[in-house]
Amino acid sequence: MALSRTDVERIAHLARLEIDAGEADAVRTKLEAIFGLIDELNAVDTRGVLPMAHAQDLALPLRDDAVTEPDRHALYQGQAPAVEDGLYLVPKVIE
Repeated sequence: MALSRTDVERIAHLARLEIDAGEADAVRTKLEAIFGLIDELNAVDTRGVLPMAHAQDLALPLRDDAVTEPDRHALYQGQAPAVEDGLYLVPKVIE
C-alpha cells in the first residue's frame, strides 16, 4: 500500500501526533512496511482453520456456582459516610 506524505500527516493528525517533514518520510516508510506485513497475512489461505481461544488445548476447571463469601453488605454500608436506600451517596463532581 503506497502512502503519500499527506496521508501520513492526516494519520498523525488523527492520532494527535506532531511530526515534522523529516519524520513524515520515516513514518511513511515504517507504515508501508507494516501494511506490507498485513497484506502478507491476508494472503494466507485460512479456509478450514478453526478459530481457537488459546494456543494449547486447555479446559478450564468448573466449579459450583455457589456463594462462598459471607454477606457483608450491612457492615460496608455502616462504614460509608452517606447511604440512602442501599446506595452509596457521593458528592457531585461534574456539573
